[in-house]
Amino acid sequence: MWLTFLLRVLACATVALAPLEGYLLEVHGQLAKAVPAALIGVWVISLVRHRRLPAPHPLHLLLALLAVVLLTTSAVHVAEPFTVEYLVRWVPFLVITVVLADVAAREVPVRALLAACVAGAVVAAAGGLVSLFGGELRATGPLEDPNDLAFFLVGALPLLVALPARGRSRIVLLLLGAVLVAGTAATFSRGGGIALACALVWLIVRRALPVRAVVVTAAVTGLAALVFAGVAQAELSRAFQEKSHIAGTNADTRMLRWQAAARMLTDAPVLGVGPGGFRQEYAAASHNAEIDEQTPVAHNLFLEVAAELGLPGFALLIGLIAVGFVASERASRIVADRREAVAVQAALIAVLVASIFLSEQYYLPLWSLVAIAVAIEVRARNSSQKSSQKESRCAFST
Repeated sequence: MWLTFLLRVLACATVALAPLEGYLLEVHGQLAKAVPAALIGVWVISLVRHRRLPAPHPLHLLLALLAVVLLTTSAVHVAEPFTVEYLVRWVPFLVITVVLADVAAREVPVRALLAACVAGAVVAAAGGLVSLFGGELRATGPLEDPNDLAFFLVGALPLLVALPARGRSRIVLLLLGAVLVAGTAATFSRGGGIALACALVWLIVRRALPVRAVVVTAAVTGLAALVFAGVAQAELSRAFQEKSHIAGTNADTRMLRWQAAARMLTDAPVLGVGPGGFRQEYAAASHNAEIDEQTPVAHNLFLEVAAELGLPGFALLIGLIAVGFVASERASRIVADRREAVAVQAALIAVLVASIFLSEQYYLPLWSLVAIAVAIEVRARNSSQKSSQKESRCAFST
């Protein structure tokens, strides 16, 4: 019993604290790793105590193959300065994906995990809004980059659809949605805005979100924006000017980096340039296009993974994402209430669209959403099997 309680607390804390990493690092350099490490440790103890292994799933095969690709390309490029550092960043996310998929399918209610994701993102959004009053021109809060903050917020917003919305809780959810939308808007992230729009369209098309809820949330957010604009008109004007000034530069530099990543993939299609290799090889691959930025990130998750891990690693990443979508779609066709499955799909869409403009494989939303999607499918399948067995027994006794 105590193991189940610990797994629930640690799993929810892991996803809730993910967008608050910056705050945790201010307290202690290793504090952000403590809760995920504790979750992994308790999970292993639980497996040993109950003498079981996670139920096999295609997710495990893809993660194992991705680990092989990572280790292989890391061994080839071990002498490069960023290889070991980035390999150490990759591995925990692969392990956490396995852990979350297993505990969410058994001990931890999926809805609790989704609520924890939302809670952490709301705190991060509130922190971002507060940071504007601290002199920041774009919301940052617990993260240094406003675009990174937007990545977390747009990934959490669709999950509100899966939470109970009855009576006063509906008002609470609308307010939380307004905070997340306001936080996203305050980052001035174009990629975040596009990602959020895509997620909302998906929810409306799948009939998981009434258009009225979108209108009400937009109205509340718009009203708050008008009030804020009146109070901080000068700051808002400076923020728009800064964003307009850097927008063209960002587009140019991202195109340079995407082209450099494509060249790296062309030169090393099988094993890539190794984890973290994009930063090491960028100056040469871009023909020193950015004098003042010699070791940047690609600002595109897919191109960065392809450049660093080659076509096999890229194919496995796409395979993992596909597993998440397929699993959630299967679950949506089995269960009577498909809001959880559709909400996770919309969140995945938001994260993937945002990832076109960001290199975010080292943040939790992508991995946790795939794991939760698989857990939803496993729970739906087990529930369906139990119902079928019960009906068979009733028919036999009759």
